Amino acid sequence: MKKIIAMLLALVMMLGLVACGTQPTEPSQNAGGELAGTYKVKVWVAENIVELTKTQIDNFNKTNTDGIVIEATVEPVGEGDAASNMTTDVEAGADLFCFAQDQTARLIQAGALAKLGTAASELVKTTHDKASVAAVTAGDALYGYPLTSDNGYFMYYDKSVINESDVGSLEALIAACEAAGKNFSFELENSWYTIAFFFATGCISEWQMDEAGSKFISVNDNINSDLGKIGAEGMKKLVTSKCYVNSSATTDFEAAIPSAIVVSGTWNYENAKGLLGDNLGIAELPSFEVNGKSYHLGSFNGCKLMGVKPQSDAKKAAALNKLAQYLTGEQCQLERFNDKGWGPSNLAAQKADSVMAAPHLQALMAQNNYSRPQGQIHGSWWDIAKVIATSLKDGMAIDEALANYQASMEALFQMSDEVLNAWTVIGTIGDSGWNNDLAMTEQADGTWKSNEAYAIGDTDEFKVRQGKSWSNNFGMNDDGTPAADGPNVTLAKLGLAAGNYFVVFNPTTGAISLVAA
Repeated sequence: MKKIIAMLLALVMMLGLVACGTQPTEPSQNAGGELAGTYKVKVWVAENIVELTKTQIDNFNKTNTDGIVIEATVEPVGEGDAASNMTTDVEAGADLFCFAQDQTARLIQAGALAKLGTAASELVKTTHDKASVAAVTAGDALYGYPLTSDNGYFMYYDKSVINESDVGSLEALIAACEAAGKNFSFELENSWYTIAFFFATGCISEWQMDEAGSKFISVNDNINSDLGKIGAEGMKKLVTSKCYVNSSATTDFEAAIPSAIVVSGTWNYENAKGLLGDNLGIAELPSFEVNGKSYHLGSFNGCKLMGVKPQSDAKKAAALNKLAQYLTGEQCQLERFNDKGWGPSNLAAQKADSVMAAPHLQALMAQNNYSRPQGQIHGSWWDIAKVIATSLKDGMAIDEALANYQASMEALFQMSDEVLNAWTVIGTIGDSGWNNDLAMTEQADGTWKSNEAYAIGDTDEFKVRQGKSWSNNFGMNDDGTPAADGPNVTLAKLGLAAGNYFVVFNPTTGAISLVAA
C-alpha cells in the first residue's frame, strides 16, 4: 500500500492543481471532466456536526461542476479518537477526518496525511488565518485544511469593577481587583495557561520526535533563562496577590468571593454572558511590566483541522481534496458557526457580520496575534511546567523554581525503559493530588495493580497513565466503559461506595476496576 502511494504521489499532486483551480472562490469549469465519477468515501467528524456534514456533502454534489458525486459514510469520531485510530491503522481509517492541531506531526509520521499540492497549499495560505496555516505546516509543506480557529484563551471581566482603560495592564487589573475585594481567576497551575507569561518574553519549548514518531528525543527549551526569569517575575505579581484564584471557570463570577476577571476561552462565553449580562467585558490578555519594559501575555492557540488520507487512486485523491476544500471553505465554516458556534479560520468567514458581532471571537482573534500553535508536546511536560506557578505562589525563589523545571525536563530523557513502560495511578486519591504518580505492579495475567490500597471517597477522581505521562492515559465514560484520554474515573461510574480499594488496570482492554482491600 505504501509503495503504491509513493509511486502515485506525483500524479496526486498534479491532479490536486486541477482540484484547486486558479480561482479559489469559484467552482472549477471542468464540468464532466477528468474528475467526473462517483466516489465512495468514509468521513469522520465530531458527533455534533454529523448531520450538518451530510447536508454539506449533498450540497457539494449539487454544486460542484466537475461531475464529482460523493457517496459518503459520515461517522461520529471525535478529533482525538480520529488521530489515534488513524495512526494505529491508516488503511482502515477514514478518507477524510478531523483532528486537533497538536496531532499533525504524529499523523504525518504515521503516513496518515496526504501532502497538499502547490495550488491547494496556496489556497490554504491565502484564505485562512496565520495561526491555522501554521498548524497544518511541516517544513515547507502543508498537510491539511483548517476547519476552525477558536481554541485559545482571553479575558472575561466585570465592567462594573474593571475600567476599560485598565484592561491592557496586568498591574492595573490586579490593583482594581484588590481594591474591590474581588478575585482574578487565571488557571496558572495548568501548563496550558502557565506558558502565557513565558511566550510573552520570547521563550520557546519545541519538541522533536524520532522518525518513527514513537518517542521524543530532544527539546529546545529556554524557560530557565534570563527571558524565563522575566516571565516568572510577571507571573509572580499575580500568583502572590490576595486576589489570585487558580481557575478558568466563569462560574467564579458568582462565587462567594466573586471574580472580576476570568481568563478562559470561547466555550465559556454563553455562561459568562448569562452571569454578567450588560456588565460583561471581553478583551485580549493584558501586558505586564518588568524593569520598565512591557510584555504582552502570549497563549497557545488551537485549531480543528481536516486531513485527507493518502490514496492509491489519484482521481479519488483529487476529488477528496475538492471536497475538503469545500467543507473547510467560507460557506461551510459560516454554517458551522451559525449552527454550532465554531469559530472560523477562513479569513472571509471571519469578516462576516455574524462573526464580527461575536465579541468572544473578536477577542480571541486579537489574542492570536500573540499566540503560538500547540504542537506535539511530551505528555509529562504538562505536569512539569504547572509547578512553576505553585512554587512561586508558595514563596520559592524564581531561580530555584526555574532550575527545578530544568532538572525535571532533563530527567525526561533519562527515564529507564522500566519507568517508561510502567502504569501508574494519578488523581485525588492517596498522596497524588494530580501531582504524584502512585505505583502499580504488573500481575501474572498481564493486568496492573496498585501497590497499595487507597481510601477512595465519593468525590475522588483518578486516571491510569503510562510512563508518568499524559501521552497514553485511560479514564472512564459515564456508562463505565474504558476511554483512552477520557474522563476521570469515579466511584459513581463504577457503582461502588466509598472504601479502601486497590486499583486494577487491563492495558489490553483499557478497563479500570477496583478491588476491595
